Amino acid sequence: MKLSQFKFNLPESLIAYEPTENRDDSRLMVLDRKTGKIEHKIFKDILNYFDDKDVMILNNTKVFPARMYGNKEKTGATIEVFLLRELNKELRLWDVLVDPARKIRVGNKLYFGDDDLLVAEVVDNTTSRGRTIRFLFDGTDEEFRRNIEILGETPLPKYIKRKATPEDKFRYQTIFAKHEGAVAAPTAGLHFSRELMKRLELRGVDFAEITLHVGLGTFRQVEVEDLTKHKMDSEQFIISEEASKIVNTAIDAKRRVCAVGTTSMRAIESAVSADKHLKPANEWTSKFIYPPYDFSIANSMVTNFHTPESTLLVMIAAFGGYEHVMNAYEIAVKEGYRFYSYGDAMLII
Repeated sequence: MKLSQFKFNLPESLIAYEPTENRDDSRLMVLDRKTGKIEHKIFKDILNYFDDKDVMILNNTKVFPARMYGNKEKTGATIEVFLLRELNKELRLWDVLVDPARKIRVGNKLYFGDDDLLVAEVVDNTTSRGRTIRFLFDGTDEEFRRNIEILGETPLPKYIKRKATPEDKFRYQTIFAKHEGAVAAPTAGLHFSRELMKRLELRGVDFAEITLHVGLGTFRQVEVEDLTKHKMDSEQFIISEEASKIVNTAIDAKRRVCAVGTTSMRAIESAVSADKHLKPANEWTSKFIYPPYDFSIANSMVTNFHTPESTLLVMIAAFGGYEHVMNAYEIAVKEGYRFYSYGDAMLII
């Protein structure tokens, strides 16, 4: 398929810049992938589509405060440093993006906080905006992490052109987030409230928690018309023995297995056994799912509404059927659904 087949007109007014007041009050479009039938619901109505022994696969990655602002030595110029991932804990080496990049060279020092709480030295260039930096810090790892918490901001996507607030720290994080390592939230999971999770549990729904540390590649634009030539960024994912067992029991019992979010879907589709079951894994995946694609594990999924020509929309079309999904998006625009990270949700069954 071609990238241009995933174009649609998305009015600026439909992009969600703020979350709904309550997590589970966002709207929910339900799409039947066999018939293309669409229903309009509220997210908490998801309860009515799941039953005893059905399984929801949740991504329990935790977003860390990855966006920091430092000052360059001598000039004092303000530099945005976006922490991508830790390369070496002992040496405190990090893979980062810097902005404006043209000002930052190997050997430069950056100072963070009013009293220079952290200092970093640039040790390598990786891409045009990418750098490897080493934090010069003698304290414990716990103290270092605390300083990152103090200095860092919630890494809201760039399209949200406002400063992150204390509320974002809580709302741009799922309630089941456990393992720190993501620089973007697995947004389909943001709709689940504690009350809704409890009600699903009482209904007999099982939860299988997996981890995929979401990287910035999730926002990267596709720059090739031929989708087979697009390369995804690699992201670490972990699937435990316990999660595999929960999912495989549901597969064998022919129950509903629901991937909550494109990140959960990418992880499970990167760990499929020869007999189409889920296997434990601690690996990296750069899997790009586009139509036509034969899904092995999940038979339903929860996802947000994505932007035109994004890898996320391409994956949704592979799962829900290209015509059905593009029709659903057309209806979503007409009906005023909210798009992107803080937007509304879609359940594909």
